[in-house]
Amino acid sequence: MDYEQNPKAIARKQAYDRRKLAFSPAAAITAAHHLLDFLGTDSDQPVAGYMPIRTEISPLPAMAELARTRPVGVPVILGPALPLEFHRWHPDMAMQPGAFGALIPLEAEIVNPYIVIVPLAAFDGRGNRLGYGGGFYDRTLQLLRARRPIQAIGLAFAAQQAHELPTEPTDQPLDFVVTEQGVLRCDR
Repeated sequence: MDYEQNPKAIARKQAYDRRKLAFSPAAAITAAHHLLDFLGTDSDQPVAGYMPIRTEISPLPAMAELARTRPVGVPVILGPALPLEFHRWHPDMAMQPGAFGALIPLEAEIVNPYIVIVPLAAFDGRGNRLGYGGGFYDRTLQLLRARRPIQAIGLAFAAQQAHELPTEPTDQPLDFVVTEQGVLRCDR
């Protein structure tokens, strides 16, 4: 499909521009603190985070704190059109380059999360999100939700919020979005 005729590609380009303009180390740190406050440190439920790339907000400070009390995983791409697998992560462990430049653990220990922290390009108030277009998180969230209730939490700058995003039937919504301004409960 031609770029000019693809609503998701247009929205994604606009979202990348907004995220790049919004990027601020102070705002990213504030968002990570809000994420940790929201998740708390008194649970042992496994969490999946991510290794930030480009201008994504880094969840690493929150993940490091969470890893003290519970398993924390990071996504590993197994192949095109496949769901992600989450491998256990902790600070200072041996890592290697994975797909798209994100680091992955050198040794694989699978984590089955109850909470998935999701990177994104854009989100709206209904929990719709735009990622990079590969569908990895949509397939993964669908698979996890078929097994048990999970929470999908987007981590973004407030400027990444769109009024409304184009969607497809296979898109998996977020339950919450955490920004430097606080926590947004998605109203589906």
